[in-house]
Formats: sequence, C-alpha cells, structure tokens
Amino acid sequence: MTEKANIVVIGTGGTIAGQGKAVINTSAYLCSVLGIDEILRTIPHASELANLRAEQLLQTGSENFNNEHLLAIGRRVSSLLAQDDVDGVVITHGTDTIEETAYFLHLTLKSAKPVVVVGSMRPPSAMSSDAALNLYDAIAVAAHPSSRGIGTLVVANDEIHTARDVVKSNSIKLEAFRSPYGALGHVIEGRPRYYRRPWRAHTLDTPWSIDTLGALPKVDIVYAYGALSPDAVEAIAAHARGLIYVGTGNGNVAEHLIEPLRDAARRGVHVVRASRTGNGIVLRNGAQPDDAYGWLTVEDQIPPKARILLTLALTQTDDMQALQVAFERY
Repeated sequence: MTEKANIVVIGTGGTIAGQGKAVINTSAYLCSVLGIDEILRTIPHASELANLRAEQLLQTGSENFNNEHLLAIGRRVSSLLAQDDVDGVVITHGTDTIEETAYFLHLTLKSAKPVVVVGSMRPPSAMSSDAALNLYDAIAVAAHPSSRGIGTLVVANDEIHTARDVVKSNSIKLEAFRSPYGALGHVIEGRPRYYRRPWRAHTLDTPWSIDTLGALPKVDIVYAYGALSPDAVEAIAAHARGLIYVGTGNGNVAEHLIEPLRDAARRGVHVVRASRTGNGIVLRNGAQPDDAYGWLTVEDQIPPKARILLTLALTQTDDMQALQVAFERY
C-alpha cells in the first residue's frame, strides 16, 4: 500500500470559511467565520487522501489582502515546504483575489512540492455549496505525485488551473474560474487527471525567492474610461514606482492622457500598458509607440497579475529591457 502524503492545510478566511443565516444565502452571508479545523470537519473522508495538519494563518476576506499579507502567506508556505515531513500545502482563500496570491506564490516559492490555493463561491452553510468538494479536490491534487513541479495551482469546480492563467470571471456562478488557454486538468472522484503543463517559467525557474524578499515596491493600477482626467492619472502615479495603465482595446491611451503618462515615465515611473478587455495580447509598439514613450506592455497578463509581476521585477532591476522581458517570460 502506498504511504499517504503529509499535507498542511492553511486557513486564511474567505467565503469557504463563511456562514449564512439560511441555506438559501448563497450571496448574502458573513465571510471568514469558520476556522480551518471546522471546515475540515465537514470532509472527514479527506483523511483517506492524506495525513492532514491544519493551521490558521489569517482570518479575513481576500479583498483585504495587501503586499504584507502576500509576504506572510508566502513565507509561511515556504517554511512548511522546507520540512521533510511536509509533502504539499493547501491554502483556503477568499475567491476575490485568489489568482493574485496564487500567482505571487507561483513566482516566488522555491520548491517542486505541490501548492494548491482553493476557495468557494458559496459558503459551507448554503444549499449546493461548492466548499466541501473544492477543498476535498484541492487536497487530492496536493497529495498526488503528478502535481509536483508544475507550480502553484488553483482548484475550483472540478478543474485544476495554473496560477499564471486563472482568473475569477464571474461574481456569483460556481464556474467562476477560467483560464484563457484552458484548465491543466480535472479532478475526478478524488484523483487529478492532467492534460497539459504550464509553459511559462515559475517557482524554481524564476529569479525571485520569498525567503529573501523584503518590502515590495509600490505599483498601482489606473483604469481607463472616457472621462478619466489627467489629474487622476498624475495623482495615482505621484507616489508609485510602477503604474499599470488599463487601457481600452489593445491598451489604447486617450490623447489627453498621453502626456501625463509620458511625464510619469520621465520621472522614473514604469508605465505598463494593459487592456481592460480581460483577454488577448497587448502588442508592444502596436496601439502606441512604446519605445519612444518609454512604456512597457503586459503581453497577455490581466492588470492585477501584471501588478504582481512588475512589483517583483522591480525588486531587482529598473532596466526597461529587463522589465519587458519579464512580461514575455513569466
């Protein structure tokens, strides 16, 4: 008989730890009420998958997570992965920013051991809640040897997604999580089945280690719309080292905003053009002459993940070419 894996389940709060007054409360409920031990007690059969150990690291909705929360989660996960008696880690997490935390871990953890981030769209108290099955599936994925070496994963709705690609694309549906190039695989009756692997570099193949990261540089996001004023752009860029400009279409920039963004670049702010469409590639020197303006482009990343990547890249360099390469490699 194969020896079971040792999996640590970390609780951080979120809907998966929520509680509603009635079983029909699928959207109106209290977030981050249940502790991780209480949540695990709802799936006692998960002990057949792995030897489980639980710890409560945080207890708050993921909309509250800032850089310090990301660093705290990353450092704790890294310390656990370094232990010989830990084979993998599962993190229960609010769905609002699950893709940001997962991507941060995907880029900064230095281990091939599986790390799975999981949440739910409905609290455990709701009718047809996805909490129990999502967590069970996440444990199954973390415990399986086929999950080694493919970076941080997000499990939801029977699907396994790479942290690099996954995006929350709906506010209420169970099938909220999508990847533009498809899921890596599926979980079927407690067993992961993979059909592809992440191509972009991650974990052991990135230059960033959570164990050596200190305070993270300030990178902000500004979202374009027709009446966005130059003053608003200037105010947001004033105290940032980087600025993700979420433009229309292919990262288009309105004429009255070109000079404020160019001024920011001249002051040393790294301006990165992104798209508010949510899908596709922002071509360098396509919609705008990026070389002439000293701007960068996100390639195919959504703005919140572009912020994570630029934040990490700026811990090591201010070189424009190196920063652009980061968007094309990771």
